[in-house]
Amino acid sequence: MPRRKGKTTSFDAMVKFFMQNYNIPTKKDVDQLMIRLDRLENLIKSSMGSCNSKTQMARRKTSLTAVDIVLETIKHSKQGIDFAQIQAKTGFDEKKIRNIIFRLNKTAKIKRKSRGIYIAT
Repeated sequence: MPRRKGKTTSFDAMVKFFMQNYNIPTKKDVDQLMIRLDRLENLIKSSMGSCNSKTQMARRKTSLTAVDIVLETIKHSKQGIDFAQIQAKTGFDEKKIRNIIFRLNKTAKIKRKSRGIYIAT
C-alpha cells in the first residue's frame, strides 16, 4: 500500500485558508463591527439629544409654509395677481399652486376678482 507524501492538512487549516483567501469575516471581525456601530449610534443619539424641543419648535414657527408664501405674494399685489405671476414669483409647480389657491379661497383668505385674477381679503 503506497504512503502519502507530504504533510496532511487538517480541516481547521483548510477552513482558515478559505476564510483568509475569500475574505470571509470571522466572529471576532463581526464583534468589532458591532462595537463600532454601537459607538456610532451612541454618538448620533447624544448629538440629537443636545437639541431641545423648544429650539426645534421655534425653528418650525419661523419657517413659512407654501400657503404663507403664496398668500404673501397675493397680498403684495394691489390690483390682483394672475396664476402665471404667482408661479413666476414663487417658483412652485402648477398643481401645487392650484391646490393652495383652492384652499385659500375655501378659507376665504383670498377671493377671485375675475377669472384667473386673485386678491387678498
